[in-house]
Amino acid sequence: MNGNIRVGSLFGIPFYVNPSWFLVLGLMTLTYGTDLAYQTQLPGILPWVVGLITSLLLFSSVLAHELGHSFVAIAQGIEVKSITLFIFGGLAALEKESETPEQALLVAIAGPLVSVGLFILFSLIGINFTLPLTLSLIVSLLATINLILAVFNMIPGLPLDGGNVLKAIVWKITGNPQKGVIFAGMVGQFFGWTAIIIGALGTLNVIGFGNFWTVFIGWFLLQNAGNAAQSARIEDKLSHYVAGDAVLPESPVVHDNLTLREFANEYVIGKQQWRKFLVTNDEGILIGVLNTDDLRSVSTMQWNHSHVSDLMKSKNEVKTVIDTISLLEVVKLLEQQQEQELTVVKEDGVVVGLIEKQGIIKFLQSKVTPAIG
Repeated sequence: MNGNIRVGSLFGIPFYVNPSWFLVLGLMTLTYGTDLAYQTQLPGILPWVVGLITSLLLFSSVLAHELGHSFVAIAQGIEVKSITLFIFGGLAALEKESETPEQALLVAIAGPLVSVGLFILFSLIGINFTLPLTLSLIVSLLATINLILAVFNMIPGLPLDGGNVLKAIVWKITGNPQKGVIFAGMVGQFFGWTAIIIGALGTLNVIGFGNFWTVFIGWFLLQNAGNAAQSARIEDKLSHYVAGDAVLPESPVVHDNLTLREFANEYVIGKQQWRKFLVTNDEGILIGVLNTDDLRSVSTMQWNHSHVSDLMKSKNEVKTVIDTISLLEVVKLLEQQQEQELTVVKEDGVVVGLIEKQGIIKFLQSKVTPAIG
């Protein structure tokens, strides 16, 4: 899974850590351990041991943040594929988008609300209990980091939670989820460029704030926001076309009354090497599927007397979609069912043809690239 390391499951959700997480864990342990060594009387390596524990508690807060998103998604019937901790925090990978903008908004704000709740909890502990200096410092740090986590994530640009909130709002106004992603992605790119510029100026001591990490965070926002906006533009274009528009022009469809000899001569020998053909009756309705490899099971001497209908298999092996559903839905089905192709049929069962991933890509390219000649 992209080099991520699985470390177990949480509430049935696969839990991973990215290798970059170990770098941040080491840096945070060193930083907090050094601070504790100066501020407390802890002997030997104990400040760094406590620094490691503190770092793990901070990442536990990030994990709680992602679980907030996850639990709301699960309540909406959305499967959470995984939760991953990486250099910039955490990511809950959801099976699909919420069905309504209101539900998307609830998923988006759940994480920050958890972080705010943890900020309040740790603040109350620090105020109401007399704690040893070391523990007091840890509790104060946990409260501060959770507040920062909540505020930072509410910046209104993708891929942050605030960007998902903005996406849900635009979705509600326009009725188009892709337009929400495009707009929130553009805002995210703005904040990304802003962070890069501030970080670069700070690194060069032109201004008194910003550093290399600010540049790095800006680059992260810029890349992810750009990718999200680009994907949304493609999805928006897909939503304007239907399955019937992208059917392969020479789809592998044959009539059941063809002899095997006619089938081999007209569709197999010297032709595009399809491994299977859709078989239709005189009305064009799908009745089965023929695998070309099965020709070997029949002697060529019998090809003139055997028909396609004799060799075909059940149409239950064929996964179909109606020709009027959007290309966006087709792509989602291909991804969810892990299929390379689907058969397109009309409402009455008449076969329109075959649709496949590569064909959809070529179709979209034909709509943005003018034909020559």
